[in-house]
Amino acid sequence: MGVEGGMKCVKFLLFFFNFIFWLCGLALIVLGILVQVFLHHTLVIHDPTASGAPIVIISIGVVTFFIAFFGCCGAWKENYCMITTFSIFISLIIIAEIGAAIAGYVFRGKVTTVVNDSLTELIDEYKNSSKKIRDTVDNLQISLKCCGANSSSDWIQFGPDGKTVPDSCCITVTANCGKGTMKDAAKVHTQGCRVALETLMKKNILWVIVAALVIAFLQMLGIVLACVLMRGIRSGYEVM
Repeated sequence: MGVEGGMKCVKFLLFFFNFIFWLCGLALIVLGILVQVFLHHTLVIHDPTASGAPIVIISIGVVTFFIAFFGCCGAWKENYCMITTFSIFISLIIIAEIGAAIAGYVFRGKVTTVVNDSLTELIDEYKNSSKKIRDTVDNLQISLKCCGANSSSDWIQFGPDGKTVPDSCCITVTANCGKGTMKDAAKVHTQGCRVALETLMKKNILWVIVAALVIAFLQMLGIVLACVLMRGIRSGYEVM
């Protein structure tokens, strides 16, 4: 009876862990979408490595979402084949999550170059670009309270006088407030956006890495429970 009770406990623990995995899968999908939107809408980035990690995270989330449901059914029905299949798939997902964490870490090391190149490109194309691009730059400068890539002087080509910046650089944004105020610290933000954006991106990427590793660890515990339950089923114990 002691072993039977232990197997019952393992069965329900595995079911509970799979429910947690199901929620984790949903969380990974949302997290991946948010990272992708941030990288390509808040800041237009063309570096392909930037899309790698969020796409992998979304893919892992979708697979985890369905595999967890599969694992729940296997645990509840005490089906050896289903639990074995679940364990194999979860093992592959863990490898993919570790890969996503590594990709995020690699991209984190390239953030300085990617941010600087992207901001420089946005500033160069600002006047002749679409309204969407201009709004992206303006929203970025307003939200981060910055101006230009490295400083407000990056906008030297913006106006014919070489002293005008976009109104979004102003401390208090009003119509034509940036005219002739490039180096006037009392009216415009003179610090560039690169440092602030770089810090924000590194922080967000770090959270993505931590989330992937924590979920991978939880999934490893799930594999251990699945192996214990498979052993119990294979040994012929009644776990109902």
